[in-house]
Amino acid sequence: MSGARILLLGAGHANLLALPQLRAALPKAAVLLVDMAEHATYSGMYPGLIAGHYRADQLSVGLADFAARHGAGFLRARITGIDPVARQVTAEQPCGTAQRLDYSQAALDVGSQGVMPEIAGFLDYARAVKPLRADLPLPDRGLPSVVIGGGVAGAEIALALSHRQRAPVTLVEAGPRIAAALTPRARTLLRRALDRAGVAVLTEARVHRVAADHVVLADGRRIDSALTLGIAGARAPDWLARDLPVDEAGFVCVGPCLQVPGHPDLFAAGDCAFMTHAPRPKAGVFAVRQAPVLAANVAARHLGRPCRAFRPQRDYLKIISLGGQEALAQWHGIVLQGRWLWRVKDRIDRGFMARLKG
Repeated sequence: MSGARILLLGAGHANLLALPQLRAALPKAAVLLVDMAEHATYSGMYPGLIAGHYRADQLSVGLADFAARHGAGFLRARITGIDPVARQVTAEQPCGTAQRLDYSQAALDVGSQGVMPEIAGFLDYARAVKPLRADLPLPDRGLPSVVIGGGVAGAEIALALSHRQRAPVTLVEAGPRIAAALTPRARTLLRRALDRAGVAVLTEARVHRVAADHVVLADGRRIDSALTLGIAGARAPDWLARDLPVDEAGFVCVGPCLQVPGHPDLFAAGDCAFMTHAPRPKAGVFAVRQAPVLAANVAARHLGRPCRAFRPQRDYLKIISLGGQEALAQWHGIVLQGRWLWRVKDRIDRGFMARLKG
C-alpha cells in the first residue's frame, strides 16, 4: 500500500465524485481511497432513512466495490495523521495495524464530527449523527427522543423521529432561535412544522448530562430520552490541527485551488476544509461542486500543469424534509412548502445516488 501515489483520504462527497473524473484524466495512475467505514452514507437522504422513507441500502455505497469500479484500491483504515512535508499519511486498520502511506498528491475529504465530549455521559449514552451511520438503532415506537442542536439538520432529524416513532421528541438549541441560517419566513414555517409534529423546542437551553434514559439540562430540568442524538454544529477531527494550517474551529485552510497553503500537493474539500478565499457554511452542495475542480487540480499537479480556482456560489437551494413526504425550500429569498417539493428532493437525491452506484 505504501507505493500508492495518489491518496483520496476520506470518502466524502467530493472525493467520491472526483474519483471517476480523476481516473479518466490519469488512467494509469495508482489511486488509493482510504476511509474507516465500509460504506459511505449520503447525508441528503439521512432524515428520510430515519423517517422510514428509505432503506439503508438506498443511501449507502460499498467503498471497496466503488473504488474497484473506478480502477482504484481501497484501504479500510482510520486516518490518524498526515505529514505534509514528508508527504506521508498514518492510518490504523480495524485490526490495530498501523501503516504509513506515501503520496505524490493527496486529497482530504474526511468530513466533520458531532461528538460532544464536553457533555457528561455523551460518549456513553448519546450518539453523534456525524459520521453518518445507516444502521442507526431506533428505540421502540412510542419511546421519547432528544436531539441536541437546533440547526436545520437537527430540526430535520427531530421531525423524522417524530414521524417514524409517533413519540415525544425534544429539540434542544443553545442559541436564541432554531435554524438561524434560514430567513425569518422559512424559520417560521419550519417552527410551525415542528409544532404540528408535536416536537418540543427548547431554545437558550444547554444539555448538562446524558444518562441512559434521560438528559439533564443546565438549569436542572430532566427530559426522558430513550435515544439522544447530537448534531450541534460541525467539529473537525483533532489530528488535522497537528501539522496542517487550520482555522479557529480546526478545519484545514485551503486557497482558491483547494490546495493547503505551503503544500501544493495536498488538497482538501468538503466539510473538513475552510476556504480562506470564500468562507461558506458547511453544506454538501459545496463538496459536490468542488469535486470536478478537485479532480482536475489533483491531475494537474500530477502532470505538472497549472491548477484552476474554485469559485463557490453565494447562495444555494435548500430543501428541508419535514418528517412526512413534505418539504420546505429556500432559494434567493423565495420560500416554498409542499409535498411536491419532497418529490423534487427525492428525485435529486436518487439521482445523486445513481451517479455513485452507476
